[in-house]
Amino acid sequence: MLIGDSGVVVDGSRIAAIGPYDELSATYGDRARLREWNGTLTPGRYEPHGAALLEAAYHPDPREADELGTEPLTGEALEALHMTEARWGASARRGLQRLLATGTTALTGPFTRPAVRTAVQRSGLEELPAPRPRTLHVGGPATFAIFAPDGTTVATVLAGRLLHRRH
Repeated sequence: MLIGDSGVVVDGSRIAAIGPYDELSATYGDRARLREWNGTLTPGRYEPHGAALLEAAYHPDPREADELGTEPLTGEALEALHMTEARWGASARRGLQRLLATGTTALTGPFTRPAVRTAVQRSGLEELPAPRPRTLHVGGPATFAIFAPDGTTVATVLAGRLLHRRH
C-alpha cells in the first residue's frame, strides 16, 4: 500500500517505477501523462464471492429499472426471469462494472456458465482460487485501485487500463 505522495509509473501493462510522486514527475513527467488522485494506492480489492455475485444474481439493465429495479436479483426473483446465455453474459458484464467501481481487481470463481466465464476473462480481473497476498512492485502487473480517504473508489486499473474512475 502506498500512502501520501507516492505514485507509480505504468508502461503498457506493467509497473515501471514506484516512488514519491515529485520524483516520478520530475523523471517521467515530460514523456508521460500524469494523473493525480487524492487517495491510497493499493493492489485493489479481492472479492471471494465472485461466482455467487455473477452466476447466482441478475444485474438488471438500466432500461429494466422500472420493472426490475436497479439492485441484483436473486432467489425467486431470479428464478422468475427467462435467463438465456446472452442474458447471463450481459448481466455478468454489468456485475463486473459494479465490482470495478468498488476497486475490485481479483475475484474467486470458478465460473461455470460459459457467458459469465467469457465476461470475466475479457474483463481482465484476476481469477484466484483463494486469497493470496498481492503487492505492487516494479515489473509487476499495473493492476491497482486508488481509494479516497472516505473509502470510496477513485480509480481501478487492470493491466495498465483505466477501467473505472470516479467523476
